[in-house]
Amino acid sequence: MAGFDISGINATGITEYAMRESKNASTEALKNKLEQTNEKSSDDELWAACKGFESYFLEQIFKEMQKSVDALKPEKSDNSTSTLVDFFKDQTLQDVCATSVDKQSNGFAQMLYENLKRNYDIPEATTENKTEGSNS
Repeated sequence: MAGFDISGINATGITEYAMRESKNASTEALKNKLEQTNEKSSDDELWAACKGFESYFLEQIFKEMQKSVDALKPEKSDNSTSTLVDFFKDQTLQDVCATSVDKQSNGFAQMLYENLKRNYDIPEATTENKTEGSNS
């Protein structure tokens, strides 16, 4: 590839860029899913969007809690491995939050679901639609 010189970019810079883009992509995907929720959305789509938002909300809470713990740690001089550890920590946190919402929700998704359903008058998914959706 002529004209695209990456010789000045180190592994840490590339890793930080990839982490930032990954976070932006997941945030944008969730935002788009919620924005696409309207009168034509099905009951199941709305519930999935609400669970996704609750998972994202929990993730942000845990990240802020981690910042308060990190503030008490001594400064490290080696930054090369910390970005990879941060990337792994973010991925693990996303998985833990998604599993947490599926196994035992704190009720935030349910409140959001009921509010959006009431405001947009979203119809219940029919029984045959629910069974077709679970087979795929």
